[in-house]
Amino acid sequence: MTVVKPDSLTSGKSSKTPTGGSWGEVSAQYSEDYHEEASGSEYLNNIQYSEDYHEEAFGCSEYLNNIQLIEKVQAMANRAEEVARHLWMSGWEVVNFHRLPAWLKDNDMLLHGHRPQLNNVWACLKSIFRIHTETGNIWTHLIGCFSFTVILIFVLSQPSSLLQWQDKLVYSLFIVGAVCCLGFSCLFHTISCHSEHVAKIMNKLDYTGIAVLTIGSFVPYLYYSFYCVFWAKVFYLALIGVLGIAAIIISMSSKFATPPYRPLRAGVFIALGLSGVIPSVHSTILNGFWQSVNHLSFGWLVLMGVLYISGASIYAARVPERCFRGHFDLWVS
Repeated sequence: MTVVKPDSLTSGKSSKTPTGGSWGEVSAQYSEDYHEEASGSEYLNNIQYSEDYHEEAFGCSEYLNNIQLIEKVQAMANRAEEVARHLWMSGWEVVNFHRLPAWLKDNDMLLHGHRPQLNNVWACLKSIFRIHTETGNIWTHLIGCFSFTVILIFVLSQPSSLLQWQDKLVYSLFIVGAVCCLGFSCLFHTISCHSEHVAKIMNKLDYTGIAVLTIGSFVPYLYYSFYCVFWAKVFYLALIGVLGIAAIIISMSSKFATPPYRPLRAGVFIALGLSGVIPSVHSTILNGFWQSVNHLSFGWLVLMGVLYISGASIYAARVPERCFRGHFDLWVS
């Protein structure tokens, strides 16, 4: 080991390190290493800080961009909804009764909320979703038509072990009559404002549906009431069929489709409904009163007749709008 002499510290000469370098060089080297190490640590800290800063800044920026994007999407959706509503609602407004053309003036007890003449099938179909004098009629018949269609599918899907084809046929005739009546009526109330020619056709179709329903309603009762009396069953079914066809022919007449003949039309369908009295009396005499009530659905037949006659009477009398003019323009009319 080399020992440094004391005079070398006071002389102007630099001493040697064991490796052969001077102390100045060692100090400089150490200083450089220290600064490099310090600079490297600071550099790493700066990098980490920069990364954290950029991550935070980028996160805030992304969050703000997302908010702006959501706001833009919401604004576009609101605008699209507004445009769609404008397009849907544009084109016509409800009018008072006195502003209707003569062929649309069917019920002068309804003062406000009428659809004008639209001259467009698509506009008539879109009016289903508008509020006017026919809205209630359209939806009640539409829902009823759909319901009976589901019932018809259910009946026809039953296995033969549960329901024979004869029974399926009898039930189906009644259900098909209900579907036709409700479907034709829904179509009439929806498209009758298209034009005078279309309104006349739809009006005839509406009454045809009522006649078909009345015929179909008697089929199950007559079939099961005279189940063991073949010729009586055939006779009464034919009688109801002939009367129903006569009602359809009258309904298809252009003359009887006008408003002045409203009571006559109602009377024809009341007579068609009352035609079931003769076979019901015959069945009651043949089977006995309690047997007819408990096992042959005589009570349900009476209820059906009461409901049909009540409906026709209410239609002809135009209540409740006649009693409270202006209060039932949109509903229960």
